[in-house]
Amino acid sequence: MTRWDLIAEHISAATGASFQVRGQRLVGGGCINRAAVVEDDGRAFFVKLNAPERLEMFEAESEGLAALATAQAIRVPESICVGIAGRESFLVMERLDLGGRLDGERAGRQLAELHRATAEHFGWHRDNTIGSTPQLNRPDHDWVTFWRDCRLGPQLRLAAANGYRGQLQHAGERLLSRLDVLIGHQPPPSLLHGDLWGGNIGATPAGEPVIFDPAVYHGDREADLAMTELFGGFGSRFQAAYREAWPLDPAYATRRILYNLYHVLNHLNLFGGGYLDQSHTMIERLLAETA
Repeated sequence: MTRWDLIAEHISAATGASFQVRGQRLVGGGCINRAAVVEDDGRAFFVKLNAPERLEMFEAESEGLAALATAQAIRVPESICVGIAGRESFLVMERLDLGGRLDGERAGRQLAELHRATAEHFGWHRDNTIGSTPQLNRPDHDWVTFWRDCRLGPQLRLAAANGYRGQLQHAGERLLSRLDVLIGHQPPPSLLHGDLWGGNIGATPAGEPVIFDPAVYHGDREADLAMTELFGGFGSRFQAAYREAWPLDPAYATRRILYNLYHVLNHLNLFGGGYLDQSHTMIERLLAETA
């Protein structure tokens, strides 16, 4: 029995309708996973594939998609099933046509609505990944503590393990000691996508926004919004619509740098020294804010 036969059995069990893979084609799966679309005579699904030890990553992603869907604010692909097929782990999702043009205003309003879904504490009920990097989600009632112990601290330690010591670690430790001043508020623990850059949003042919590939947790809504301004951004109409739906504090301009530092450090750890200078610059700019 091939991996596709095994995956088809899981799809059949999950949907309650027989599914046989009569066609499959590989598609872009990003830099971490392989991906394919599988079809029978009337249905199609999107399948992510990785090594078997990545099963927990897919399980967390599946739960993250379900959490985002429960908020009923912005569309996400439905998670169908997750498991092991032969020598690979897999995640099967609803296949959506994302060839439409994104309505930035609609996406901005819907993201603000997503962020109105809150929890009692920061973090999540399980750890997950940011890219392929483990992401700690240990629940905490204090946002500064959470950001230090579950976000920046682990990335700095990983950077040291990857050989980025010296100035980065010295400046990073100074930054960690000043987080209470830099953050300066205790936000509600909003439901966050967690990895909301331009590659993780699309639109149906009707223009309906769709977000995917989440790294879900509860945190400061500004952390999600900050990433929408990193790596190219989502555009002025999106930003204006979000701010109209839920205005931002002026101090967001500084916190945006702090929250995006987490992702830049993660890129340093995943992809190498091309992100080192940017990490240094962001840290020094933040330290200057507290001088």
